[in-house]
Amino acid sequence: MSTLAGKVAVVTGGAQGIGRAIVERMLDSGAAVAIWDRDGKLAEETASELIGRGRIEVFAVDVTDLAAVEGARDATLDTFERIDILVNNAGISGPNKPTWEYPAKDWNQVMAINLTGAFHCCRAVVPSMIERNYGRIVNVASVAGKEGNPMAAAYSAAKAAVIGMTKSIGKDVAGTGVLVNCVTPAPIDTPMVAGLSESHLQYMLSRVPLARLATPDEAATLVLYLASEAMSFSTGAAFDLSGGRLTY
Repeated sequence: MSTLAGKVAVVTGGAQGIGRAIVERMLDSGAAVAIWDRDGKLAEETASELIGRGRIEVFAVDVTDLAAVEGARDATLDTFERIDILVNNAGISGPNKPTWEYPAKDWNQVMAINLTGAFHCCRAVVPSMIERNYGRIVNVASVAGKEGNPMAAAYSAAKAAVIGMTKSIGKDVAGTGVLVNCVTPAPIDTPMVAGLSESHLQYMLSRVPLARLATPDEAATLVLYLASEAMSFSTGAAFDLSGGRLTY
């Protein structure tokens, strides 16, 4: 039997990169998938390419807008009747600048999408999971949230906060049937990484003993496990995918 047969998954930022890889793996594992993405056009293109692999629907939503997230939740529940899995993947890296030169508007945007967006989605979805006594939430954090990357104060701070939020929510829902975990990957070969400066990318690669970027499929494999019933005795935890970089 497929790992996620009969489950309904929401993947934020599912139109491309890690999000798309997660969507593909979940479809192939038997789940129906709702893509929540602010780029509705790209999400529709992704869905049209993947429709032959399972049931997939698109909901255009800006995760920084709580009312929009609640609207997407209601529309998803109307369409699928329930949400079993939430993957908070939507995120941006922001500019590479020292803290004293970091534009305040960029700081606010990175925080709004990477952290507040994940909070909005958890806040909106958790009650229905508790009501059904089942749920799996996987937040996509980063190695930067544990170590801090130079020239990336906002991204590092946001991902550190995602780790902390994961631990807190995991305790909030303990015993309800809902498990909340996060992944802390090293750099992954995605459009987000492609936008980094060469010096920043080389710095990050120099810290990885395996000396390469992770692939979106490798990240999706870990997320798939954390989103499955096979994950039954871990909550509020951070799972590394760092190529040996993280040692704690």
